[in-house]
Amino acid sequence: MRVRLISLALGLALAAPAFADTSTSLGVFQNWTAYSNGDGTQKVCYALSQPKSSAPKKKRDKIYFLVSDWPGRHIKGEIEIVPGFSYKDGSDVTIQIGAQKFPLFTKNEGDAGSAWVKDPAQENAMIQALRGASTVTVTGVSSRGTSIKDTYSLSGFGDALDKAHTACSS
Repeated sequence: MRVRLISLALGLALAAPAFADTSTSLGVFQNWTAYSNGDGTQKVCYALSQPKSSAPKKKRDKIYFLVSDWPGRHIKGEIEIVPGFSYKDGSDVTIQIGAQKFPLFTKNEGDAGSAWVKDPAQENAMIQALRGASTVTVTGVSSRGTSIKDTYSLSGFGDALDKAHTACSS
C-alpha cells in the first residue's frame, strides 16, 4: 500500500509546478501556500514552500517542501521533498528542525527525485517540530554526487497547513 501511495505522491511531486497551476489556491501565508485539488477519493490538499536559500547555487528544476493530506487514502500530514534534481541512488536525505534530525528515503523517476519520511510514525512529531521552529534545513546528495543544502522559512507554515487540513476535512 505504501509503495502505491509513494508512486502516487511521486506523480504529484513530478507535476508539482503544473499541479499547483491547476489547483485551487487556499491562500498565501507568508512563505507558504495552501492548495487543494480534485474531489471525492481523489482530493488532495497541501501546503508548500520553496527554499529561501540553497547551497551550492546550481541550476535545478523547481524545489518544494510539501505536506499533503489525501483523505481518500486516509493520509494526513505526509511530508515530501522535491529537490529539483535526481538523488544519488540509495542515498538518504536529512531534515533538520532545530537540533532534531529526521531521515528520509529517496526515490527517483527519470531526472526527478523526491524524498519521504522513512518512518511515517514520525511525521506527526516532525510537523509539531516544524510548527515550533523558524527554519528547516534539508540536505541530500544529487545523482552527480553534489551535496545540497536547502533552507526553508517556516513563517506561515502552521496557518497554511491548518488551511489545507480544513479543506480536506470538509
